Amino acid sequence: MKAKHQRLTLALLAVAALIGAALLAMSALKDQAAYFYTPSDVGRDHLAPGRAVRLGGMVTKGSITKLPDGVTIRFLVTDGAATVPVRFSGIVPALFKEGSGVVADGRFDATGLFVADQILAKHDERYMPPQVAGAMHKSDSIETGPKAKALK
Repeated sequence: MKAKHQRLTLALLAVAALIGAALLAMSALKDQAAYFYTPSDVGRDHLAPGRAVRLGGMVTKGSITKLPDGVTIRFLVTDGAATVPVRFSGIVPALFKEGSGVVADGRFDATGLFVADQILAKHDERYMPPQVAGAMHKSDSIETGPKAKALK
């Protein structure tokens, strides 16, 4: 076999290996393509109990209850069309509250209860950390003096 044919064969094998690897990766990730499942997705897809998933939605107002152990809470997550009960044991983020967005990592049990291992509170695009808001407020008050009027 000539050297030219060997290089061509090697190049074709490399391209075939790359395509095969890409197809394998895509097939392995096809079920996890969505960042998280909403309650409606859960009802539609009938997720298997014990499978690790992310559940996202809004915490239903009036649904947060603390259990007597002091660290476990139960609440409902909704997307407006469906609702999923959630149980979490641990410390919740400061932004976690009723009516706010939430993403929970965990698994469904056999009864349909989502047992969360981690809670991530979501905020809207207008959210600003308190430290930044305080610094901006201070800078606004500084710029309202006589120099700021002269600059305008």
